[in-house]
Amino acid sequence: MTDDLPNPALLPAGLADLLPPEAEREAALVEAMMAVFAAHGYERVKPPLLEFEDSLLAGSGAAVAEQTFRLMDPVSQRMMGLRADTTPQVARIAATRLAQDQRPLRLCYAGQVLRVRGTQLAPSRQLPQAGVELIGGAAPAADAEVALVAVEALAAVGVADVSLDVTLPTLVPALMEAAGVAPPLRQALARALDRKDSADVTSIAQREGGVLAALPALMAATGPADGALAALEAAELPPTARAIAENAASVLAAIRGLAPALRITLDPVEFRGFRYHTGVAFTLYGPGMSGELARGGRYLSQNDEPATGMSLYPDAVLRAAPVAAPRPRLFVPLGADGARFRAQGFATVAALAPEDTPLRLRCTHELKDGAAVPIAAKD
Repeated sequence: MTDDLPNPALLPAGLADLLPPEAEREAALVEAMMAVFAAHGYERVKPPLLEFEDSLLAGSGAAVAEQTFRLMDPVSQRMMGLRADTTPQVARIAATRLAQDQRPLRLCYAGQVLRVRGTQLAPSRQLPQAGVELIGGAAPAADAEVALVAVEALAAVGVADVSLDVTLPTLVPALMEAAGVAPPLRQALARALDRKDSADVTSIAQREGGVLAALPALMAATGPADGALAALEAAELPPTARAIAENAASVLAAIRGLAPALRITLDPVEFRGFRYHTGVAFTLYGPGMSGELARGGRYLSQNDEPATGMSLYPDAVLRAAPVAAPRPRLFVPLGADGARFRAQGFATVAALAPEDTPLRLRCTHELKDGAAVPIAAKD
């Protein structure tokens, strides 16, 4: 009957073991990014993996409710949720445990999140996250800071030449609200924009007219930030949408002032992503085909505090970062002491039995006559 038992190495879809040396690389990468956050004054918090459902999904947490695993707490008999995103937890901490602290708060975190479903492009359901949240700062300089801290954190682990993609997730809803678009048309327009169907968007804009007439030009302007900002400036926008465009221009000016060489693109009509974003949103893309490395933006924290943040995805960063030389492994024979070599950067692997050999223990060096001798250089 034992043949009918499942393979113990079989894991649920979207979950995987991270093995040597990748697990060590990811841990080192996360700590290097956290060191950058700390250098900019971001203080580390560590929220729990599970919380009561009503607090976990409050405020901005409602946006990830469909991605949240739930289970019953056998102690309190209350429903709990496994976090699908860390940002709402940091917002809760700021609004409760740190409510009396001076603003703005600069907080950072690192940990795992678990989601009900992956995506076609990213099927993993358990993901590492590391990020920063700046809570209580409403100025465009705050948005610029979190974006550039994330850029610096990527550079610290060897990921340079990144691209910052800026979106305005509240602009299209503001235009549809000003135009009084009914729900069926709102859904059709949202689908057309989501598919980047310029013909359909143009058809709807021409038929409806009014403030929606600006959509085709804004859609066509997607690309380098300067061109998209010029299109926003030239567009006939209602007051709410104009304020969104002006705020975006201020944020981008703040970023340009600190990082003039950073490549920035702007998509004024993109609105996908977490639904809790209330202002400028960011995505950081790596060079080549390395894909999305970080995402964040402006949102309202609990108690309606202005907040902005960036979450980095260490699993994606790991694929984009250059592979560092592995730590050399020094074979230490029975009875020998390799302590002084650990200070020189070696991992010392002590023999525990006579049959242990450097080859068996995957060592690159052997302690011989008080020196670390490369295995390849042995006689």
